[in-house]
Amino acid sequence: TGVLTYHVVPGEVMASQVAGMDGQEVTTVEGGTFTINVKDGTVSLTDGAGNTVNVVKTDITASNGVIHVIDGVLLPSA
Repeated sequence: TGVLTYHVVPGEVMASQVAGMDGQEVTTVEGGTFTINVKDGTVSLTDGAGNTVNVVKTDITASNGVIHVIDGVLLPSA
């Protein structure tokens, strides 16, 4: 459950908002944080364990929010 809720951020954050969040820490529903990295229009996320994943698809709207697809698993710090 912890790993799953670590992938969820409260609210609806669209890709256009994320593009201006380079270096910012985001708090997840699990209570941990990850860091948003933006370089040359590419977005990646660095988790609490120090791993970095890339955002590969954005702004998929769902009935309960918005989904951004990543190419790996985020893990909270130990």
